[in-house]
Amino acid sequence: MNSQLKPIEAFPRLEPGREELTALVERYAQAEGVTRTAWPGLSFFRADAPSDRTCAMYEPCLGVLLQGSKHILLGDERLEQENGHYLISSIDVPVSAQVMRASSREPCLCLTLRLDPVRISEWLSDVKLAKHAVATARGLALSPLNNELLDPLLRLVRLLDSPADMPLLAPLIEREIIYRLLTGEQGARLAQIATSGSQSQQIARAIQWLKEHYNRPLRIGDLANRVNMSASSLHHHFRQITAMSPLQYQKLLRLHEARRLLLTEGCDVATAAHRVGYESPSQFSREYSRQHGAPPLRDVNRLRQVADEVCGVDAR
Repeated sequence: MNSQLKPIEAFPRLEPGREELTALVERYAQAEGVTRTAWPGLSFFRADAPSDRTCAMYEPCLGVLLQGSKHILLGDERLEQENGHYLISSIDVPVSAQVMRASSREPCLCLTLRLDPVRISEWLSDVKLAKHAVATARGLALSPLNNELLDPLLRLVRLLDSPADMPLLAPLIEREIIYRLLTGEQGARLAQIATSGSQSQQIARAIQWLKEHYNRPLRIGDLANRVNMSASSLHHHFRQITAMSPLQYQKLLRLHEARRLLLTEGCDVATAAHRVGYESPSQFSREYSRQHGAPPLRDVNRLRQVADEVCGVDAR
């Protein structure tokens, strides 16, 4: 279902500011994949063709899609991100992402700026939120990009061409970006995760523990005690934010890490299963197949074949 995460119609045309920002990102993101920049936390993404679903961990960040389109699965819910819209991730969530529209002539282009909850919390007392946070909300949400947010984003990216100015000016521009986000329609969502003692912050602490101990047996009562919540409250608010239960979240962490071990470290299936916390390789293979659409070895061989084909194209 996708009742909570509804697509928004794309803008009919690019205004000059978005045209310039898109051109700048494309100039820096020459290769497919993620391109890091000189400013910490600012990165670009490029895809020259539609992709299969890939696993990713979205940390607190602002993600602006400037060209192309993407589908993002959060649990059983789907976001359809079109160009001209930004995504707010207010908490660490494992997702499946898929580039839907991209070509070498018009690649899918994204700008990502990592958000620091500690820094956001320092500014909350000086900001009047557009909407009050009355209930725990999903950790991901989409909004149309407006000129108030576009302007500082464009100035931040322009600074990449002026490295001598960056140390002084970039922190001021980044603060302005945070201000625009907090005073925008997703401000309350973003503020929840930075508010001391909030349920969202308690869930963030639970998520941090799961990320650090994903290969351990999970007892909900013990996790609830760690974050000062009842087991029922933890389960309820965890699902509200992440669209999944703590056990489902842990399973996704395990399967994402297992895929990485198989693909980049050359582990065999039994070793990967054991390292991520599975006692039964057969159970691991079943759950891996449900998540990734194929048994572990077939899935990894397919990914390697795709990578080889891309490298072959690049070499030519």
